[in-house]
Amino acid sequence: MDITNVRNFCIIAHIDHGKSTLADRFIEKARLLNPRSTVQTQVLDNMDIERERGITIKSQAVTIPYKASDGKEYILNLVDTPGHVDFSAEVSRSIASSEGALLLIDATQGVQAQTLANMYMAFDAGLEIIPVINKIDLASADVESVKHQIDNDLGLSSEDALLVSAKTGVGIEDLFEAIVKRVPHPNGDNKAPLKALIYDSHYDPYKGVIVHIRVFDGTLKTGDEIRFMHSDGVYKVEEIGIFQLGLVKKDRLEAGDVGYIIAGVKTVSDVTVGDTVTTVIGGAPEPLKGFKEIKSVVFSSIYPVDANDYEELVSALERLKLNDASFTYEKDSSIALGFGFRCGFLGLLHLEVIEERLERESSIGVVFTSPSVKYIIHLKNGETEYIDNPLEYPDPMKIESAEEPYIKATIITPAEYIGSLLTLCMEKRGVQTGLTYLDTKRVEMTFEMPLAEVLFEFYDRLKSLSRGYASFDYDIIGYKPTSLVRMDILVNGEIVDALSSLVYSKGAEVRGRAICERLKDEIPRHQFKIPIQAAIGGTVIARETINAFRKDVTAKCYGGDISRKRKLLEKQKEGKKRMKMVGNVEIPQKAFLSVLKTGEDKND
Repeated sequence: MDITNVRNFCIIAHIDHGKSTLADRFIEKARLLNPRSTVQTQVLDNMDIERERGITIKSQAVTIPYKASDGKEYILNLVDTPGHVDFSAEVSRSIASSEGALLLIDATQGVQAQTLANMYMAFDAGLEIIPVINKIDLASADVESVKHQIDNDLGLSSEDALLVSAKTGVGIEDLFEAIVKRVPHPNGDNKAPLKALIYDSHYDPYKGVIVHIRVFDGTLKTGDEIRFMHSDGVYKVEEIGIFQLGLVKKDRLEAGDVGYIIAGVKTVSDVTVGDTVTTVIGGAPEPLKGFKEIKSVVFSSIYPVDANDYEELVSALERLKLNDASFTYEKDSSIALGFGFRCGFLGLLHLEVIEERLERESSIGVVFTSPSVKYIIHLKNGETEYIDNPLEYPDPMKIESAEEPYIKATIITPAEYIGSLLTLCMEKRGVQTGLTYLDTKRVEMTFEMPLAEVLFEFYDRLKSLSRGYASFDYDIIGYKPTSLVRMDILVNGEIVDALSSLVYSKGAEVRGRAICERLKDEIPRHQFKIPIQAAIGGTVIARETINAFRKDVTAKCYGGDISRKRKLLEKQKEGKKRMKMVGNVEIPQKAFLSVLKTGEDKND
């Protein structure tokens, strides 16, 4: 098809503003799907977790044929994007693959934090942005207020905004026409050296890795030898085509096209999102700009509940890795929990998704240790170490200084919740850098705060304090000095390595006291007293004691001198001492889960 009749666009929005539902309406309108035979919604969301939670985790694409009111046939390439901050790297690749973006805004929620963040990303990439107000069919929809926010918060014209209901299909035809008229067609030269952007990939058990690409220049045909310019892998193209709720084979992909390549790539980790594809012979001299390697920011160890499930856990992680190149893992071990793996994640939602997929797809019980971030440790001998595992923390006497990752957090909230959210952010060591009234009712606050503080129930508390109205987005801005200590948990004098954590020194006592209290509630009583301690080095900062079961050894004494009772009690006391010396405290699995799953103290 003529390149002037091609439109490449993506849908961007804050989480839960209706992106996937709108994509469903596009697909139905193009008659790629029969609405009467559709038994599932969110057609482009392939995972059960995505449908149940109402979120998009993996970006998807679909090529939609459309006949416009001017009588011309058009090809619309839609890329559905994730909304959660953890997957912002996928959003940026989708934006880079497009010339236009539909900025979706919920008519009941208005402009929120990630609406702004994604709009700026699309604006920086030079995309044509079409504001779309969704959910106008709801009784609580406030279209005029949202239009005011589009004018004032986003700096776009509310007169250009389109009103739709993705649920009922109202306004979808007007949206198609707007895409054709307002989104520019791609620019590219079919005769130039091949330049194609890899914006995603997924694994097929029969075909191997399927690479998702957007062609900017040149032509790609079956049988071509191609090279991935950043990873330097060379492959022969076995099949190419486009996405239409499945893989549709084509003879060639030309400049402006969005499609897929199958080239015998064995694992998803061999494909780097953001890489440039070119031909081996007569290829492009330099790659496309804007490549960034996706890095893990949250780390946690995974152990099987039953040590006999270790091999099954290995297989389960390998299967997950096939479809998720951003998930990383390496072997790890713990005295308390046995053999496991140290894993890297894009954020807390990514960790939750991996945990849920592990339990569903492999049916094995797993324990995740407390999430951590990567710290920079400067040693006195001039060396620098990167630490994400508390067990690798060096001797404090050798440490010169430490640094931790900081984020720029953006919170948009109704004005009445400013006080409580300010208090929350200051508790989390946040420093306010900005406060802007977007209108008389809503405020945008910006903070710089440690990423480690956001890991522990920050998002839940934010939603609780604001009754669900505040929205949150963040960007990592670099590392800043910190006062870091390793806190160990001792049960009956023995360090439980799986419960060790790296914490900010001034918050260690509160955290330690809360963990000790939880363990006291979960560990069953034994025949001897069990001390539970939180310690930094040799200094105990918190302690709880589980009292022993006590048999009434004086029950048989009905009278006589008190010395008879004392003799029996002293004998029992000696026995308890000997038992404590050889006694082994069994820590049940639920005790680990109570501390590690929440990773947060009761008071914080």
